[in-house]
Amino acid sequence: MREFFNYKWMFFLVLIVTGINANNSYSQSNNEGWKMLFNGKNLDGWKQLNGKAKYKVINNEIVGISTLKTPNSFLCSVEEYSDFILEFEVIVDPVVNSGVQFRSKSLAEYNNGRVHGYQFELDPQ
Repeated sequence: MREFFNYKWMFFLVLIVTGINANNSYSQSNNEGWKMLFNGKNLDGWKQLNGKAKYKVINNEIVGISTLKTPNSFLCSVEEYSDFILEFEVIVDPVVNSGVQFRSKSLAEYNNGRVHGYQFELDPQ
């Protein structure tokens, strides 16, 4: 697989009141060409950074519950990916700002580890 970058990036998801279906969260690498990122049962392989949102698995979906008056929270893959295709389904609360961070970093020397990088916004419409 061709490398697009000389270094690996951590894959971040901003999951504030969203759901990701376990059947659609794969990355390319297993025998069928895709690697499952989410097992549908628990948050093994994921970690939370920043903020105070709560994340849990309900009905095979990752659900994030935001906490008022706290910074954005990020649910991040523990493993790093350098070349990927991301496909997922999402349900967004129209009142809450949600998006997906990708090819992002959390560095101690940048804003006390604040997650930063590319993000696309999820439009609740």
